[in-house]
Amino acid sequence: MKILLTCLTAILFSMTASGQKTGSAMPDAIFYNRDNSTFSTHNIPAGKQSFVIFFDATCSHCQKIVGQIDKRTKELSNLNIYLVSQDEYRSIDYFMENFAKQLSAQKNVKVVQDRNHVFIMSFHPQKYPALYLYGPDKTLQLATSGETDVNKFFKLIKR
Repeated sequence: MKILLTCLTAILFSMTASGQKTGSAMPDAIFYNRDNSTFSTHNIPAGKQSFVIFFDATCSHCQKIVGQIDKRTKELSNLNIYLVSQDEYRSIDYFMENFAKQLSAQKNVKVVQDRNHVFIMSFHPQKYPALYLYGPDKTLQLATSGETDVNKFFKLIKR
C-alpha cells in the first residue's frame, strides 16, 4: 500500500510540475491576427520585457485577473503585451471590451487567436489564466496559472 501511495504521489507531482521553467526560452508558436495573417513568437522583439496572457473569454478567473491588470495599464507602457485566446474573435472582442478596455487601447498590446491550439503544447499552462513574463532576452522570468497575485508580476516589470 505504501508503494502504491508513493507512486500515485510521484505521478501527481510530476503532472503539476510540468509548466515552463524560469530561465527557459520563449517557445516557438504561431497564432492568428484578426485579418487571418499569422503572428509568430519569433515576431516578438528582444530588448524589452514581454508579458503573455493566455485566457478564455468565459473564464471568471481570467476576467478578474485581466481586470486587475487593466487597472494598472500605465505601469505596463515599457513592455510588450500579448493576449492569447483559443476563442473566436467575437468572444475575444467581448472580453476585451468588458475586462481589458484600457489595455486594448494601448499600442504595446496585441491580441491574437490560438486557432490551432498550439499554446498549451508550447507553453504548458496548467489552467486559465496563464501569465508569463519574459525578460528582454526572451527568457522566462515568472509564470503562473490560475487565479494569481498580479503584484508578483508588477514587482518584476522594469519601468
